[in-house]
Amino acid sequence: MSEAVQPRIIKKYPNRRLYDTKKSQYVTLQQIRELVLAEIAFIVIDQKSEEDITRSILLQIILEQESETNPLFSNDNLERFIRYYNAGAHTGFSDYIGKSMNFFQQQQREFGKAVAGVAGHNPMSFWTDMTQKNIDSWRQMMGLGPEKDDSESK
Repeated sequence: MSEAVQPRIIKKYPNRRLYDTKKSQYVTLQQIRELVLAEIAFIVIDQKSEEDITRSILLQIILEQESETNPLFSNDNLERFIRYYNAGAHTGFSDYIGKSMNFFQQQQREFGKAVAGVAGHNPMSFWTDMTQKNIDSWRQMMGLGPEKDDSESK
């Protein structure tokens, strides 16, 4: 039986420096971002309080990226996020965002596979198939059953 992979421990010291306990060296937010991109599991622990502060570090990384020239979120989207904290629909919104991001990631993978195999195929057929897969995936994500053809019910 294989052992579960333990997340890498990053400690945040009072001087605001981050220390990777596996590599025995200080790291930057950029290096933490690289762990995320490489899908390496980690947690950030405040050295003084021993509290898990991973979420706040991830938010810092997002803030840095959003401050760059090509932000992911528009002001309008950020305002909506803030409103949802007060709307009482907090949990539903969080679930929706999570499912939507999983859906988008799945579609990116599917698109990459399809583009890699598109040589020698009918491009119209490719887009029709991709659209149908997107519709099916979206319906499944939203908890809807498969779309029924009217001819099937007769």
